[in-house]
Amino acid sequence: MNRSELIAAVSAHSGVPLATADQVLASIQAVVIESLLKEEKVTIPGFLTLDVVERSARTGRNPKTGAPLDISARKAVRIAAGHGLKRAVSELPVSGN
Repeated sequence: MNRSELIAAVSAHSGVPLATADQVLASIQAVVIESLLKEEKVTIPGFLTLDVVERSARTGRNPKTGAPLDISARKAVRIAAGHGLKRAVSELPVSGN
């Protein structure tokens, strides 16, 4: 599902116009980004949690050549699925390969 499909689905599910659903999604995105930039944790109970973590510097390997390379320290976004989301997905049927 891409952004346009998400906006259409939210609009249909909630009964609000497409423009309103688009504004709400853009606002949620802006608020989440602002909170993460302040290194605040964002939690939507039962759905997901986002927070900023520090990744330490390390030595990696170029997968093609195997040559070592230095990976500098950085900050990253950690996303964890909430209990309700995990439970909903775990109830999906498993397809046989």
